[in-house]
Amino acid sequence: MTPATSLFTPVEADLRLLADNLKQLVGNRHPILFAAAEHLFGAGGKRIRPAIVLLISRATMLEQDITPRHRRLAEITEMIHTASLVHDDVVDESDVRRGVPTVHSLFGNRIAILAGDFLFAQSSWYLANLDNLEVVKLLSEVIMDLATGEIQQGLNRFDAGISIETYLQKSYYKTASLIANSSKAAGLLSEVSRETVEHLYSYGRHFGIAFQIVDDILDFTSTTDTLGKPVGSDLKSGNLTAPVLFALREKSSLEMLIEREFAQDGDLEQALALIQDSQGIQQARELAAHHAKLAIEHLAVLPPSESHQALINIAEYTLSRLY
Repeated sequence: MTPATSLFTPVEADLRLLADNLKQLVGNRHPILFAAAEHLFGAGGKRIRPAIVLLISRATMLEQDITPRHRRLAEITEMIHTASLVHDDVVDESDVRRGVPTVHSLFGNRIAILAGDFLFAQSSWYLANLDNLEVVKLLSEVIMDLATGEIQQGLNRFDAGISIETYLQKSYYKTASLIANSSKAAGLLSEVSRETVEHLYSYGRHFGIAFQIVDDILDFTSTTDTLGKPVGSDLKSGNLTAPVLFALREKSSLEMLIEREFAQDGDLEQALALIQDSQGIQQARELAAHHAKLAIEHLAVLPPSESHQALINIAEYTLSRLY
């Protein structure tokens, strides 16, 4: 059990229901897709995205129970996230995620791409059935953003000249857009004020960016066992994240190693050593802390409740993963 799960106490029962429903939503008409879905939804992810949707739903519906539409939104959010992971793993040629084999390593690239497409299509269908045009627009934009982020990351591989702003924009597309827009959607389904809805969006946006920066730092500071993938794998594949971009400002020799794509023996090890020897990781930590703090400030519009406190704790927990 990950430490994160204890943060979800107010929605623990909701998340159990969600896990059961996800497998049923995919259905068993397609045995291979069903097997892929069983594998994906059973892989024990942290379920942070649907947990946030459910916590916001509860924090904005204090006088009454959350509706089936809130629950369905949480399921759609996890389906979209999972679909994007299946495609990411094919693009990144990752054999393992969360310590278990990826879909394409078990079933091949063709099935993995189709399984990802199928999950995106299924989530779109369930989304349309919520009968709320604004929510449909928000989550449709997320699916576009995910593709935009992946393309942007591909085009910027080994480009030592990209700015922190470009990195943050890509982080929004790849990670924060889903959290921000599904947080906003949960508020819309609760029929809270327009001002509150925008604060919920900003909470998700800043939380998502902090979460991504922390993930990117862990690529340098964690272990292969903890990460479920090799340490430094982002850098090796040319994906330049916050610690690298900050380190480049003080270690000019790092640029040469990146530009030649670590072609020579020992290049990658030398690059990792330069990053460790720089202020890059510390500056990335400060940037993550800044966004987590902003996320928490946007929650001030919600009345005090157990779910409200859990949303604050999740933002704080994200930073604690670094220590």
